[in-house]
Amino acid sequence: MADLARATDKMAGFVEALASAHKASEIIGLGFSNGANILANLLIEKGLFDKAMLLHPLIPFRPKGNPALAGRKILITAGQRDPICPAPLTQSLADYFTAQKANVDLEWHSGGHDIRPTEVEAIKRFIA
Repeated sequence: MADLARATDKMAGFVEALASAHKASEIIGLGFSNGANILANLLIEKGLFDKAMLLHPLIPFRPKGNPALAGRKILITAGQRDPICPAPLTQSLADYFTAQKANVDLEWHSGGHDIRPTEVEAIKRFIA
């Protein structure tokens, strides 16, 4: 948890600086595995991204409510037999974002902790 907090703060500073320097009109994030966990925590803690693609995420704690997530677009992809990011934890994260009124798309595949073609297609649809 301490490492997640450290990585979240470091990434927030990096993204905020780039968004400011480039006068970003929209901030889109994509993360896989631990990168998806950091991105998810950035959304939970700071709501920094307008759109986020979380590939095989999990958050092993109960996140605090964040009404600023309402309307954010979030794609979550995962494997139903993922030994690293168990399906119930990924589903719990999707349920959290849905409860915050984010627009959540959830794409499952039958495998494990690997990126499948169906996930790539889901990403294409999400950013189109």
